[in-house]
Amino acid sequence: MGISRVVVGRLGRPHGIRGEVTVEIRTDEPELRFAPGSSVFLSNGKTIKIESIRWHQTVLLVKFEGITDRNDSETLRDNLVEVDVDDLDLPEDEDEYYDRQLLGLKVIENGEQIGILEDVLHLPGHDLLSIKLIDGKEMLLPFVEKFVPEINLENGTVTVEPPHGLMEEETNED
Repeated sequence: MGISRVVVGRLGRPHGIRGEVTVEIRTDEPELRFAPGSSVFLSNGKTIKIESIRWHQTVLLVKFEGITDRNDSETLRDNLVEVDVDDLDLPEDEDEYYDRQLLGLKVIENGEQIGILEDVLHLPGHDLLSIKLIDGKEMLLPFVEKFVPEINLENGTVTVEPPHGLMEEETNED
């Protein structure tokens, strides 16, 4: 095992005139991953230190060291934010998973492998699993217990029960 770099957010538009930036959160632990004093890695290759965070209604605002005004914060827009996470670091709740635990798992339906879990998409309504089917097509499946009744990390499998018609829609796109 070791350390993995994981995406925890994407920087958005500037907020105000003092250098704060909005964050599109991609973690269930924003206060931990965006802790003041910690450093994060940006997709532009830079490492930057978090000065402070605060919530503005439901939006996380981050102030970075050295970013002092709106013009500075505008240069950060659209950067992905990554942090280093120990591979042994796991969520406290046994029914919660980090994306990195799920990627690459075999997707099983009715006892047969139908594909590989390629990505977890974090959307405002709910998360979606991006599954690469054996035929090469992609299936997006809501990550809810009704459609994903079992995750077995030891066996490396995700059991799915897609809603009726979803698989037919995916395979009839030819």
